[in-house]
Amino acid sequence: MQPQIRGYRPTDLEAVYDICVRTADAGGDARGTNSSDRLVGDVFAAPYVVLEPQVARILDDGRGNAVGYVVGTADTATFVRRYREEWLPATEGRYGDDDPRDQLWLELHRNPERMLVPELADYPAHLHIDLLPEWQGRGLGRGLMTAFLSGLHEAGVPRVHLGMAPANTAARAFYDRLGFTEIPVPSQPTVVYLGRSTAV
Repeated sequence: MQPQIRGYRPTDLEAVYDICVRTADAGGDARGTNSSDRLVGDVFAAPYVVLEPQVARILDDGRGNAVGYVVGTADTATFVRRYREEWLPATEGRYGDDDPRDQLWLELHRNPERMLVPELADYPAHLHIDLLPEWQGRGLGRGLMTAFLSGLHEAGVPRVHLGMAPANTAARAFYDRLGFTEIPVPSQPTVVYLGRSTAV
């Protein structure tokens, strides 16, 4: 069966967690690096499909299994508010403070306001895209991104941004091919921010 791009279903949640951790180390596998393999997903994937499931696009292997996704928000400021008011209480108690491997992720998790970057104000939407390695390099990421951008455009959202680790050079090349350009954010030198119009 042929892979297809479709909307998110609640039954995809476990796969979303799995895809996230398996691509979290600058595109590589981060399983086993934290006290729980779900932690990175609780920061960068699950809150999006829980709070804004209608925005997400899933790459389906043709048998109903999610093997990639684009998740995000149409409005970063609204998402940050909902993250604090809804997602933080929903995840309270999942992780302690006694494992030093978790500290970076927990700092990100507990500070959703970090997403409110003044230089990105003209790019109200943001996204995260991840595909399992065996599904990369086939043009499917481009299809996922096109479907996601089209949904934002139809909703009247003019521009979108993303943040990425500078070490992930393969991802940067992918974004460059899709027309993303760098947005200077001098206050955050460890993250590269890219943006583009939602028109496709």
